[in-house]
Amino acid sequence: MKSVVIHAEGSVRVEERPVPQIQTADDVQVRVVCSGLCGSDIPRIFNNGAHYYPITLGHEFSGYVEACGADVTDLRPGDAVACVPLLPCFSCPECEKGFYSLCKRYQFVGSRSDGGNAEFIVVKRANLFRLPAEMTITDGAFIEPITVGLHAFHLAGGCTDKNVVIVGAGTIGLLAMQSALALGARSVTAIDINDERLTLAKRLGATRILNSKTSDVTQMAAMLEESRFDQLVLETAGTPPTVALAIAIAGPRAQLALVGTLHHDLHLPAATFGQILRKELTLLGSWMNYSAPWPGEEWETATRLLAQKKFTLSPLIAHTGDFDSFARAVQALEGAPMQGKILLRLD
Repeated sequence: MKSVVIHAEGSVRVEERPVPQIQTADDVQVRVVCSGLCGSDIPRIFNNGAHYYPITLGHEFSGYVEACGADVTDLRPGDAVACVPLLPCFSCPECEKGFYSLCKRYQFVGSRSDGGNAEFIVVKRANLFRLPAEMTITDGAFIEPITVGLHAFHLAGGCTDKNVVIVGAGTIGLLAMQSALALGARSVTAIDINDERLTLAKRLGATRILNSKTSDVTQMAAMLEESRFDQLVLETAGTPPTVALAIAIAGPRAQLALVGTLHHDLHLPAATFGQILRKELTLLGSWMNYSAPWPGEEWETATRLLAQKKFTLSPLIAHTGDFDSFARAVQALEGAPMQGKILLRLD
């Protein structure tokens, strides 16, 4: 079978690999149809950030069941499924409390084992989420990134009737913004430094857009004055300046969910730290996207909203292609952030 293989020197190659076979009774073999590149994959490709090399990445994928192990009785060949990449141990104290993201003995498809950027993959039954008949197979590949924002909403007790502020209008931010709109947020503000992303955010339904490159903190806080109460701020960009910005523009007793992963040290001035105290902010660390019962309400909600056509996904896709086209698009990044989702499409 063909597979997109990453080598340690940052080389993205299309190679022939053996088709993986079912080994245990809870294994499922899947024929992959659509697989997306995640921002977290970029350091795995270009900064020696993978657990091993060569590796096939891909944890945002959907496809059809090809074969099942003897213990898998609720799936059958032809069923449409999406990947649930985390595999907790399900037996540690964290797992017993439903804190699956905090499991210390977890495995992860496309990181600690080969992923879905290939024609076929074998995963455990717990790593698959059945898709409803009314959902397209491509939409199934977006469930995992949508649940990232939904997990933050889950930790915050929901976003209904809240003034949601999204700091960072990348793919995760724009998916979280659309989720908030679909789930009854009172208003949704998108903040970014890229006018094209902000224009897209407005087209996708943002109540308000703010450019943090052309407006200073005082100006932005003034623009948010009327929506300063019942505020939920999501920081999705994952940079020290955007974390500081999220604290600075947050309203009184706002919830601040930190979603983006930092790759540089964060140093908060005393005055910025003081705002956390003086505004009595609630800080929420949001890690991955799971809750109990497995894999969580985030996955159920994402599936329901996708089936109801609550998302506009096509503007978020920068490239769709076969193995060779996908590999070229990924290689061309040269370590830079994606400007839209890069999809491998195999049908």
